[in-house]
Amino acid sequence: MESQSNSGASKSRQGRRSKSSRRQIDGIVLLDKPFGLSSNAALQEVKWLFAANKAGHTGSLDPLATGVLPLCLGEATKVSQYLLDSNKGYRARIQLGVRTDSGDRDGNVLAQHDASKVTDRDVERALQNFRGVIQQVPPMHSALKVGGVPLYKMARKGVEIEREAREIEIFDIALAGRDGDEIEIEVFCSKGTYIRTIADDLGVKLGCGAHVAALRRIQAGVFRELDCVTVETLKSVREAEGFAGLDKFLVPMDQAVEDFPEVRLPSDTADCVKHGQAVLVKHLPAEGLVRLYDEEQFIGIGSINDDGKVAPRRLVVNH
Repeated sequence: MESQSNSGASKSRQGRRSKSSRRQIDGIVLLDKPFGLSSNAALQEVKWLFAANKAGHTGSLDPLATGVLPLCLGEATKVSQYLLDSNKGYRARIQLGVRTDSGDRDGNVLAQHDASKVTDRDVERALQNFRGVIQQVPPMHSALKVGGVPLYKMARKGVEIEREAREIEIFDIALAGRDGDEIEIEVFCSKGTYIRTIADDLGVKLGCGAHVAALRRIQAGVFRELDCVTVETLKSVREAEGFAGLDKFLVPMDQAVEDFPEVRLPSDTADCVKHGQAVLVKHLPAEGLVRLYDEEQFIGIGSINDDGKVAPRRLVVNH
């Protein structure tokens, strides 16, 4: 789910640090994004704490959402696209009986119905409709752009336009708990999946309406919520130990793509790849993306060509 707002406070603080005082550091910070903070505000906060020269996130979370938000610093921004494209996992608390125009608790109430007769079996049966490859219509309250204008800006003006359904895949979706008219579900899905839309569609299938009351991302690619650190912890470590303590939280950038096969290159072959050449290497996979290493370290992402050679796709500069 994509964020719809940014915070200027962190930006202004970031702006007060001169470029000469920023550091060239490379790695990924696995942030447990707090409630109420936009993804961009979280990014600017962490960038400032680490005094990083460059930073980028890997797909926004709505301000109401918490959880796994990988933030890429320095050369790690070159692998951010692969995290953006990765599968995700969410835990959502869904309020039955109330439908909103945004699909979450921040929206205007459209309808209310009695949900007391909806059983767990009803919910489980309805959830079966979402498993596998499905078509999903993005919500109006989203950061997707039409004609260069984010949909949520149109929605705030009361404008609704036709949206084309997109193919997504739900690998697993299950009822994880219930408290009265609130249910908790866990969803493991492909990129671009809107949990708010799932909640709204679920409410329609149950005949009572529903919206997301709380949302937590529990997985992004290979990273999980137990791997994450809070902003408060980073601030405390920065104050007590300085950059030496903070840098211990940097995850090597190749961990973001550890699902890709590893290819080790001899020094001379690695030099060719670094100069943009495709090379023939023994025991390559038949196709797809690979992690490339020279004799010492990770050098980037490669792809297998039709002729069986590996070509550089996204190379990193090691400092």
